[in-house]
Amino acid sequence: MNDGGIDTTRRRLLTTAATIVGGVGAAAASVPFIASMTPSAKTKAIGAPVEVDLSDLQPGQRKIIQWQGKPVFILRRTAESLEQLANPGPQVRDPQSEENQQPEYARNIYRSIKPEYLIMLGLCTHLGCSPTFVAEEDEHDLGPEWKGGFFCPCHGSLFDLAGRVHKNFPAPSNIIIPPHKYLTDTRVLVGDDSEATS
Repeated sequence: MNDGGIDTTRRRLLTTAATIVGGVGAAAASVPFIASMTPSAKTKAIGAPVEVDLSDLQPGQRKIIQWQGKPVFILRRTAESLEQLANPGPQVRDPQSEENQQPEYARNIYRSIKPEYLIMLGLCTHLGCSPTFVAEEDEHDLGPEWKGGFFCPCHGSLFDLAGRVHKNFPAPSNIIIPPHKYLTDTRVLVGDDSEATS
């Protein structure tokens, strides 16, 4: 004890103990708060890459999958449609895909890694509506020059079988090609193109 009759050693011990208990309590209380800030498994899954089996897709057929809450159209193109894409004609606004709407490995006339498969977001670049697939042989009123592709019913924009927009329509650019890579000849991973094959 000191001259004033106060035990400072005991006071320091009690202050230290209270500080430690308070610190542990604050850390324990912050765990649920910090845990609530991390994304849930469902949220993580929405943005996760999606593996797709293409082995059952016949020429002319398509699949629609979901990635990041958005539709992704996968179309297996026919040999005839590939020939048409090589000569798009004057109606296509960006025939060489010069605008940055696709990864570098899809900057070609087919806008794809493998010419027979088109993988693109199913969203019009005008206002985000979902275009409808209209084959050349389907009943339509898109004109005699229509060779098949995608029609946005909201505002009438037309896209060819590579997702390239036609001129004089509201959509400002080609449909977006998402990142993707092939795991095998018939399995593709949409949403991840790390070390993508070209």
